[in-house]
Amino acid sequence: MTPPSSIAHYRITAKLGEGGMGAVYRATDTKLGRDVALKVLPDAFAQDVQRMGRFAREAQILASLNHPNIAAIYGVEDRALVMELVGGTTLADRIAAGPVLMQEALPIARQIAEALEYAHERGVIHRDLKPANIKVNPEGRVKVLDFGLAKALGGDAPSGDPAASPTLTMQATAAGVILGTAAYMSPEQARGKSADKRADIWSFGVVLLEMLTGQLAYRGETLSDTLASVIKDDPRLDRLPGNTPAPIRRLLKRCLDKDPHRRLRDIGEARIALEDALAGAPAEERAAPVAAVRRPVYLVAAAAALAVAVLVFAAEWWRATRPVERPLMRFNADLGPEAVAGFNCTVAISPDGEQIVYLVRGAGGLSQLATRQLQQAAPTLLEGTDGAGDPFFSPNGQWIGFTAGGKLKKISVHGGASVTLCDIGPGGLRGATWGEDGYIVVTLNSGAGVGLSRVADAGGAPPQLVSNPGETGEASHRWPQILPGGEFVLFTGNRTPANWDDASIEVLSLKTLKLKVVQRGGYYGRYLPAGYLVYVHQGTLFGVPFDLARLEVRGTPAPLLEDVAANVTTGGGQFDFSRTGAFLYLSGKAQSSGWTIAWMDSAGKLNPLPASRNTYVNPRLSPDGKKLAMAVAQSRGAGIAVYDWQRDTLTQLTAGAGDRFPVWTPDGKYLAFQSVSSGYSIQWIRADGGGEAQRLVDGKSAPIPYSFSPDGKRLAYSDTTTGQGYAIWTLPLDLADPEHPKPGKPEPFLHAGSNGSQPAFSPDGRWIAYASNDTGPMEVYVRPFPGPGGKWLVSSGGGAYPVWSRNGRELFFEGLDNRIMMAEYAVKGDTFDVLKPRLWSPTAIYPTGAQQHADLAPDGKRFVVFPLPEAPGDQKGSVHVAVALNFFDEVRRRLRGGL
Repeated sequence: MTPPSSIAHYRITAKLGEGGMGAVYRATDTKLGRDVALKVLPDAFAQDVQRMGRFAREAQILASLNHPNIAAIYGVEDRALVMELVGGTTLADRIAAGPVLMQEALPIARQIAEALEYAHERGVIHRDLKPANIKVNPEGRVKVLDFGLAKALGGDAPSGDPAASPTLTMQATAAGVILGTAAYMSPEQARGKSADKRADIWSFGVVLLEMLTGQLAYRGETLSDTLASVIKDDPRLDRLPGNTPAPIRRLLKRCLDKDPHRRLRDIGEARIALEDALAGAPAEERAAPVAAVRRPVYLVAAAAALAVAVLVFAAEWWRATRPVERPLMRFNADLGPEAVAGFNCTVAISPDGEQIVYLVRGAGGLSQLATRQLQQAAPTLLEGTDGAGDPFFSPNGQWIGFTAGGKLKKISVHGGASVTLCDIGPGGLRGATWGEDGYIVVTLNSGAGVGLSRVADAGGAPPQLVSNPGETGEASHRWPQILPGGEFVLFTGNRTPANWDDASIEVLSLKTLKLKVVQRGGYYGRYLPAGYLVYVHQGTLFGVPFDLARLEVRGTPAPLLEDVAANVTTGGGQFDFSRTGAFLYLSGKAQSSGWTIAWMDSAGKLNPLPASRNTYVNPRLSPDGKKLAMAVAQSRGAGIAVYDWQRDTLTQLTAGAGDRFPVWTPDGKYLAFQSVSSGYSIQWIRADGGGEAQRLVDGKSAPIPYSFSPDGKRLAYSDTTTGQGYAIWTLPLDLADPEHPKPGKPEPFLHAGSNGSQPAFSPDGRWIAYASNDTGPMEVYVRPFPGPGGKWLVSSGGGAYPVWSRNGRELFFEGLDNRIMMAEYAVKGDTFDVLKPRLWSPTAIYPTGAQQHADLAPDGKRFVVFPLPEAPGDQKGSVHVAVALNFFDEVRRRLRGGL
């Protein structure tokens, strides 16, 4: 339903939701200056004159309700109902996190009873009471929504007419589609009979029972099964927690009597019972003490029998209060032909388990976000999310965070304009988690030394760094998850930039900023609400009981799943879960053995090279195109290596775990590279493996070499300055003795405020191409060297890692969708004339992040690349997601005895 911009004097500002009774929008009352909720009725209702007349009359009655626990109805305008805008979360969301504690549940139930009592005294019946129609704000104040709307929209129905039942909403479960509202119907409503206030009393009992047990009282595989359960099955009062007061048990039994003539007659009696329970029931009278006497034998026998009975009762009570474990159910879900597998995240599930968001290929070839209710087959595209990646939900499931164009953004699940929250560093996102406090904890860059930051979910404020890996001797902190309570963050930390199998699962206090290691030897740790920690190690998902209060594991980890896709190079895992126990993941082996190296032509055809398979980064071709220098990004066998594919030999030049970014000298005899093994620096080494590495320059933070001038006498590199971003420098070199080059004083080319990096000399040495995100997303620019002069934008819509062709007419770069782009140019005096870039090859390569993953051959006709690995799973040509329902129960069974 497309809303108008305004209705009467109400200006619509956002869409809040949509259901069978219409769409709900947030709007501003321009006369009174307050925000309201507008329920805009569907066309089928609005075009029925009789129904609209009846609706207007009923709405006048509903508007007369004035109670602090009832969401107010202000009136009717055109085809819209004007209602109070209620904040807070629904009771359904609260129950989805688990049973509600007694001290919290009883005050909520009392306020619901007060609202019903007030309405019943005025002849108004709710008819559709359920947790989704009850909101609770952070202070515990209850608001009951949609009072009487089922009747207002549907009208009175004769006895036996199924139309007298509330509107049914559908939600998905393991075995298919089951009901939402029907689970709260009274037996008489389930039979199609008319409803009176006793139906509300039944629904109240069902809601209270669900609060205390955390489980639906009535459910079935289909709508008919659920209605049959309501009619014939007794409520499972044995599931109530052991501390449930006896008066509350009796109240539930009266409310849930299937015979309406025997059911609790008035909801006011429920309110009184709840008030008494909250005040504390009087203690039972105790017998006065008497002198010790010899007890008859029959009294001793009776006492023994009583003791046995108590033990039996205790055992039954213990079993009854244990969580009901449901069998694990697994199936594959096809996301459709347009779905694409994401590098870090392919699919995320909402906290309530009812909705997923995933990536699809848009009309322009860029990825987009699509949402889908689990019970629906067709997705809904979120416009304005071109180039999106890394989706994740807000705690209330109403917003989706994502990356696009070098920015962290958010968008409503209902669509609309996206909101930019902050910039993302050139390395790309490495995990984000959205807290209840209005902040997102995120890793904004994949580079070395990057920690966790807090970003306001409203935007407008710079990120606040909350962890510094350098203080603990680590290389990166990533993949955060805010733990329940919001005071601690679980994340993965590693002492090397790669091989995350050797990483640690750690916890950060957001108050003290102190760290604690809770599990070593794994990555992508996640806390399950059932009380367990899961993480990936050697391609297997492990689990171990976790004490949330002490922030420590209990017992020995055990394997849970062996087919969860993960990436040991980035430390990421392709899985997500809801608070309700639904576990979604991409099946497939972890990418633990690196990736292949291949030639790629402009048609996108790949021809793999016979190099040994490993985790390589930063491929750089020698000037003659016969050798390939790379960085080996694993802790075992790390360092700079040179591969000669004609001889199929690999020569290891260095063994430093952080040696990266090799760059050939123009004569092909030497390499410069970044070293972190003895402090961040740029070093020089012979390409044939002879001799020792020599230090050229120490960096301010992490200097990265990129390009030599054509004469080899100047090296362009980038470096970071704390709080100021990247800067570009050039280093003069005296090569009279190339075995022992003499570096001069570094000269600035682009100051830190421009946030430039990845500098590349043109073939004639007159220009430097580079990447910068100082004005938004990462883009490729060209400036004259040594300057001064103008600045020309080369890319359009994002770009990084520029590479010049030797013919002096083409400049290549990597687009934000991981495909290679090409822009033709011509030099006219001091002017750099560049044409609009075009796609050079349709085949995407491995995402660059902070590492370059492609280089141009000397003939300018092909690139050496690291291709994207095959999509996880056995299905080709489509993205399939494995779904495991009741996963928390399965983890509990597999890890029983750990807690």
